[in-house]
Amino acid sequence: MSTPFGFTARKARFLNRWHARRTTRARAATAFVSSPEPRTIGSFAKGRQLVAGNYLFAGALVEAPGVDVWDVNAPDGAYLEALHGFAWMDDLAAVGDASTREVGQKWLWGWIDRYGQGRGPGWTPDLTGRRLIRWINHALFVLRGTEAEQSDAFYQSLAQQTTFLSKRWHAAAPGLPRFEALTGLIYAGLSLEGMDDLATPAVTALAQECTDQIDDEGGLPTRNPEELLDVFTLLTWASAALTDAGRATPVPHLAAIERIAPTLRTLRHSDGGLARFHGGGRGQEGWLDHALASCDVKTRQPDGLSMGYARLSAGRTSVIIDAATPPAPGASFNAHASTLAFEVTSGRRPLIVNCGSGASFGADWRRAGRATPSHSALCLDGYSSARLGNADRATAREALVDAPSHVPIEVSHAPDGLRFQGGHNGYVKTHGLTHARQLELTFDGRGMAGEDMLLALEDAEKRLFDRVMDGKKLAGVPFDIRFHLHPEVDAALDMGGSAVSIALKSGEIWVFRHDGTQTLALEPSVYLEKGRLKPRAALQIVLSGKAMDYATRVRWSLSKAQETAMGIRDLNRDAPGVIPDE
Repeated sequence: MSTPFGFTARKARFLNRWHARRTTRARAATAFVSSPEPRTIGSFAKGRQLVAGNYLFAGALVEAPGVDVWDVNAPDGAYLEALHGFAWMDDLAAVGDASTREVGQKWLWGWIDRYGQGRGPGWTPDLTGRRLIRWINHALFVLRGTEAEQSDAFYQSLAQQTTFLSKRWHAAAPGLPRFEALTGLIYAGLSLEGMDDLATPAVTALAQECTDQIDDEGGLPTRNPEELLDVFTLLTWASAALTDAGRATPVPHLAAIERIAPTLRTLRHSDGGLARFHGGGRGQEGWLDHALASCDVKTRQPDGLSMGYARLSAGRTSVIIDAATPPAPGASFNAHASTLAFEVTSGRRPLIVNCGSGASFGADWRRAGRATPSHSALCLDGYSSARLGNADRATAREALVDAPSHVPIEVSHAPDGLRFQGGHNGYVKTHGLTHARQLELTFDGRGMAGEDMLLALEDAEKRLFDRVMDGKKLAGVPFDIRFHLHPEVDAALDMGGSAVSIALKSGEIWVFRHDGTQTLALEPSVYLEKGRLKPRAALQIVLSGKAMDYATRVRWSLSKAQETAMGIRDLNRDAPGVIPDE
């Protein structure tokens, strides 16, 4: 992770350090108003690995048995952020035995000793909010068996961090960082004796953020589904804390929860995971179900459109499509060139996917994951449907530029199922061609038909296409339509190379076919997944051809083999690996 080097970033770091050190004189809290109720969910397996000295944070593994976590040489800034955010306390608490408690106590008071005076990289508003939530959630876990001196230091540090947040929450970037900072401040202000006066302005500010950041469809400017889940979770936690304290949750806060819940249901595949678009992953195991259950909002989006995504769902099959323009440049630093890309999940098994975010594997993988060829979409002449701009001097991040500006779509009923139709103009400026895509899912969820078209519509676009063709000596404009497969899928060319047989671990067999006008190939791919040490090997189906005329049409289908049963008992899921490397 690059360190921002602009004047604004340097000023923010200076003010964070100044306020952090100044708050060492904060009046100490003495106790909790009531026993905190843990709301975060951790991983038992990850907790055991931490105790064993396998420190996996932000995709980087440091094996250091017997070495204090604060003595480890962090490989990068993202590793340090994960460490100072204390989300790993969820994993230790999930184990909950004496050995993990001892480790948690050692690391927590180690942080106080080393960084409690305002030193170190953990004094940012968002990390402080994240850390406060974990300390309060697991206070009973870590305080058990401690001496009075340790308890006093714990409460003193809580008071100091809460006071710091009250001064610096507004410096957090709009979006998830500010939601984290404000929720942490509300959590701490309501939980600690004598600090409730700090919570009141934070409650008002959080309600305003809900109005400013959550749109009418329950979406965020970044269009990142996993980030939306994180924000939704924070809002439900803050609302629960207010209710427990006998306070009313502001109307804009509750209204945001009511808008987001049906949007998350649209973005949720049939296996319970989120669609992986615009830098987001599947979401932490169990968090989506827990958040939706706790919010008590049962509605769904009436037209199946949410935050710019369309959903087709029938039988045991879900299809989620990126059906809108990419995020605006100011919100696109993690966005992908994925317009009209789609994912398919059958029952509990992902089938067609996007490669995902490569951010945890370094800058090169991060850029590769954002490009159109890393998505189940059409790529024209080696171009992405949007390009990466120059790195911002203040943040060292790259926005999406030259992105599609017009993405008309329609979701309707087909004679035997549901139909999605959409198009985008991401290739009009470069080649004069509009990409149009039609997807149909049968009512029983066993069959899907697709059609991709490249069209020169206006006279000016036809003239540009003619010039491109002249540059290629009339040999045609090459394109590839990619269908990335999940790494747990087995696939093989079949029927003399005219089809692909796809086997899921559940026992289902799917068959991919096309109209025979293009070249079909099965090529290597990767699956980029947070928490892994390296990308996972996978396969992709690629239909390759050339646009020779003003209208090029490719038809394909994906359907279950006839011998595949209607219902398959598929209860065994591979447990999420803690240190997977293959």
